[in-house]
Amino acid sequence: MGIEEITGRVARDLEHLKQFTATPGDGCTRLPFTPEARDAVNYLRSIMEEAGLEVREDAAGNIIGVLRGEDSEAPCVMMGSHYDSVYNGGDFDGIAGAVCAVEVARQLKESGITPKRDFVAVGFCDEEGMRFGTGYFGSGAMLGNRDVEYCKKFKDTDGISIYDAMKGYGLDPEKIEDAKWDISRIGEFLEAHIEQGPVLDAENIELGLVDCIVGIQRYMVTVHGRADHAGTTPMDMRMDAVDAATKVISKIPDWAREKADGTVATTGFIRTTPGGMNIVAEKVEFTVDIRSRNNDNINDITNRIRAALDKEVKAMGGSYEMENKLTITPVELSQKMLGIMEEKCKERGYSYKRILSGAGHDALEIGQVIPTVMLFAPSKDGRSHCPVEFTKYSDFAKASVIMAELAKELLA
Repeated sequence: MGIEEITGRVARDLEHLKQFTATPGDGCTRLPFTPEARDAVNYLRSIMEEAGLEVREDAAGNIIGVLRGEDSEAPCVMMGSHYDSVYNGGDFDGIAGAVCAVEVARQLKESGITPKRDFVAVGFCDEEGMRFGTGYFGSGAMLGNRDVEYCKKFKDTDGISIYDAMKGYGLDPEKIEDAKWDISRIGEFLEAHIEQGPVLDAENIELGLVDCIVGIQRYMVTVHGRADHAGTTPMDMRMDAVDAATKVISKIPDWAREKADGTVATTGFIRTTPGGMNIVAEKVEFTVDIRSRNNDNINDITNRIRAALDKEVKAMGGSYEMENKLTITPVELSQKMLGIMEEKCKERGYSYKRILSGAGHDALEIGQVIPTVMLFAPSKDGRSHCPVEFTKYSDFAKASVIMAELAKELLA
């Protein structure tokens, strides 16, 4: 199979999937348990069936296609990525990896070999966590880390819980634990993805071999003060939630800068209540997303945030809550599989480099317990999570070829 034909198939699938967005003309918005997500799942199902896979949708909304090997009882080789997006995101983040997984299945079939074990292609539900402020829902459910209580706990900005959204989508949240796999049945996990950063594109390198994915902690912080008139309440008699919250928020980026190991910290959402220009804020809600290769760095920043909140809120006379939305530790990826991919890149003449992933992926969740590897394709100008996100289809084709070669070795 020539690279041109593979490029054409990847292009066909990704061009088709572009249309499944809630914001046509303004990037990809494909949140979990929405009509756009359903359309994407239906298309992934169709191309999995076209590739000759046995296809099913599990209790968490993951779409799963199986290429049967000689021994289906043996641990499978699994490959996939997510089909959801951020708000007004790009057309390749996540979904290109799901398409590449199907493409690898095609190449395995076309090679004429009968794999010793099953190859499983997956499109995961809600990796981004954009709607409910969480993340890794489908891959977490596959590992047995999501239950009914979890589905009821987390809600979107309209007050709709994961539980209710699943019901509206046609899934039964009471059966969420049916999505759990026996971990011993998954031998290795592979994920192709866009880099989402500038390194490969800036250095004109074709593929990135990911050796580590940073850990992540996410929090929703709520600071409670008292609403008062903006003109008549003296500064020393206020319980201003904004005053207390912003004194903490302003310190967080500098705490991240003090660390090494790719440490970053972001406050991406802030909301004040009542939200009037002439009202002292009664309440401020804000998010914190902390990431690092070193988990001690993440914990230290988290502790500093709590200490600063204790101080500022006490001085203001109010109170606060700091709700953990996600905690996941950094993961070192499989040196064995990285070595195989490196050899395959050399054989094909593809340029490559070892690289850190500063973004979380389904591979981060799964890599906690299963040997895992990732392969990056370059992102033009390093742009991602925005409408201008772009990767050449030929680069996805190259990634799928290397992943297929890796899968062949693992399945032999």
